[in-house]
Amino acid sequence: MKPRNPTPPAFGAGHASTYAAGTPRKVPGFDGLHAMTSQLLAEGVKEDGKILVLGAGGGLELKALAENHPGWTFDGVDPSADMLAAAKDTIGPHAARIRLHHGYIADAPDGPFDGAVCLLTFHFIPREHRLETLRQIRRRLAPGAPFVLAHISFAQTEPERSQSIARHIAFGGGDPQNQAARSAIATNLTILAPEEEEAMLKAAGFTDITLFYAGLSFRGWVCYA
Repeated sequence: MKPRNPTPPAFGAGHASTYAAGTPRKVPGFDGLHAMTSQLLAEGVKEDGKILVLGAGGGLELKALAENHPGWTFDGVDPSADMLAAAKDTIGPHAARIRLHHGYIADAPDGPFDGAVCLLTFHFIPREHRLETLRQIRRRLAPGAPFVLAHISFAQTEPERSQSIARHIAFGGGDPQNQAARSAIATNLTILAPEEEEAMLKAAGFTDITLFYAGLSFRGWVCYA
């Protein structure tokens, strides 16, 4: 039976309409993250490579990768129809090289893909679905193919946890002392410590796991199938 993850409740039309403008302001080094992702994938992906993008709603990483690599083709997967509609608007002239799929990783084509990306998505996936999701990604990759993963991850011990939450809120333009915002992070996101993230990648069968990006509350890794 294919695993199904619950759809995050906050990805309706309202979120989709503000995603392209709002997200780059909330993620430190957003454009640099896309540039590094493109570079790291290109180290192991041929000029006509096939890329899997999990959490493709909004389309920002699809657009960036398609612009940098005109020979690549993409399959993007997202559980939010509204976010996929936003992605269609964002990818514009690159649409002929991009197939969008409504659903979860189990709804993605089997591949094999030459590389995979999951940016700013995994903190919405419950802990109990993380490892199987990673295994499903790896199963769709060609041997040795690169996988780039980046999302919110910070220490879950105190005082580091509270400090990271406060910095996350402040960078996004909010009041770091706002208790409602703090509670929203705890309620809506599943945040793991970086060492637990790396352990899950290893358990899923990925190798050569390397941290390449750290921006306040965000971390990014590159690893290989």
